Amino acid sequence: MNRPSYGSDDPIAAHATPLAESALAVIRSSGPGCIDLVANLFSRPKALREAPGNTIVHGWIQNSRGEKVDEVLLSVFRSPRSYTGEDAVDISCHGGIATARSVLQCLLDGGFRQALPGEFTFRAFMNGKLDLTRSESVVELIEAKTDESRRHALDRLSGALESEIKAIKEELVHALAATELFLDYSEDDGVSGIAEDGLALDSENSDTIPMAAAEAAGLMPDRPRIEQALRDLETLAASYRIEKLYRDGALVAIAGRPNAGKSSLFNRLIKEERSIVTDIPGTTRDYIEAWISLEGIPVRLVDTAGLRHAEDPIEQMGVERSRSILQTADLILFLVDGKGGFQDADITLLQEYQSEALWQNRRAPPILVVWNKVDVAPLAEHGLRNALPVFAVSAKTGIGIPELAHAMKAALEENTAPAGLQQRSTVAGESQGRAAVGIASERQKALVDRAVAALREALQLADSHAPLDLIAPELRDAVEALGEITGEVSTAEILETMFSRFCVGK
Repeated sequence: MNRPSYGSDDPIAAHATPLAESALAVIRSSGPGCIDLVANLFSRPKALREAPGNTIVHGWIQNSRGEKVDEVLLSVFRSPRSYTGEDAVDISCHGGIATARSVLQCLLDGGFRQALPGEFTFRAFMNGKLDLTRSESVVELIEAKTDESRRHALDRLSGALESEIKAIKEELVHALAATELFLDYSEDDGVSGIAEDGLALDSENSDTIPMAAAEAAGLMPDRPRIEQALRDLETLAASYRIEKLYRDGALVAIAGRPNAGKSSLFNRLIKEERSIVTDIPGTTRDYIEAWISLEGIPVRLVDTAGLRHAEDPIEQMGVERSRSILQTADLILFLVDGKGGFQDADITLLQEYQSEALWQNRRAPPILVVWNKVDVAPLAEHGLRNALPVFAVSAKTGIGIPELAHAMKAALEENTAPAGLQQRSTVAGESQGRAAVGIASERQKALVDRAVAALREALQLADSHAPLDLIAPELRDAVEALGEITGEVSTAEILETMFSRFCVGK
């Protein structure tokens, strides 16, 4: 049997909601002849076949023997006004595993094929409903862990990144066309319209100079466009790390000596009593974790075991596992017991965290020192090295927690993105008024980096007075890289790899 292909136009169907007990379940179908195939299984076939697009029809799904399977609502979409651009029917049935499976099986028995992962979105791309950046944002939206993550994904789904890439690409296409116009002239013919700075082309009312002379002078057609495009792409490249932070989240570890109040702070931050809190040192014998939203950033917060040498082998195993968590942390909250104040053991641990050897060839994460129990022990003088910030809080009463949360967010963003996003501007330097947008996938980042490298090489060649026939291929490579980001340039292998990461019903 031949393996189904993403490029086929078979009618396809799949679960669009998880298989679980619920009020409703949705089975999605799409493809040529889709409406007729569903009508063959429907108690009111004529009503379905005559239904206009974007309408709902009520009735029953029946199996091949004419037996009723479930009472359903059919949402009818007609090409091209559908998610995929094809005729499509979404079947809303009663929730529950057995019911949803039975309805889908009726479709598969009635001529539909099980959809491949991401095949609905693949068809939307192939039919011009979405570009690749918007297609990728569909997965981001599904996987968004916080409202801020959702907003970032929604910006890309609305076409903000597509518009930005196309605008930069358009500038480069103009520059490439100007460069290739130079190449159309022979050295004897000369090139018309070189402005004083060698940057403009205007065939009227201007002198001509030989192309070789232009190159020798280090002149480059439309150089301001190229330099502006490079700045815009460098800004996009810098945005990847911050977008990745909002997409994937960060690991924040709460560390410190036993009985400093780590579990109390953990419970306060997650707003739930998850960790057991007692006055007995070593109560937490293994790390405990939970996901929280830190002012929009998804954070995997980990309450680690108190770092000390323990006689109990089980507790010592917990300490070692906590150390391994710390080695992968993006931010460390180091707790100090305010009642006891800063101890030599605190200073020793902090020095260990700041040593390069601990971080296995990566930069040490930021450390926020937290003076706990400020409600009964005001912050005392301390002589911490390297001026680490110290925040006074009470995990018990909540004093200082909002300020700590804000500092945690700032530390994560600063550690992730050294440069903020800027608005894109025109060649003349006038703002186009579009909000900053970022790239969120490794594929997009690799292609933006490729375009940046090509433009840098083109400018370096121009500065070294290289001939334009060496510069033009670099500009062309940058244009092609941007085309790959949106999908104007793509291959079957690239598309299959990308869409296969989607869930089946999308």
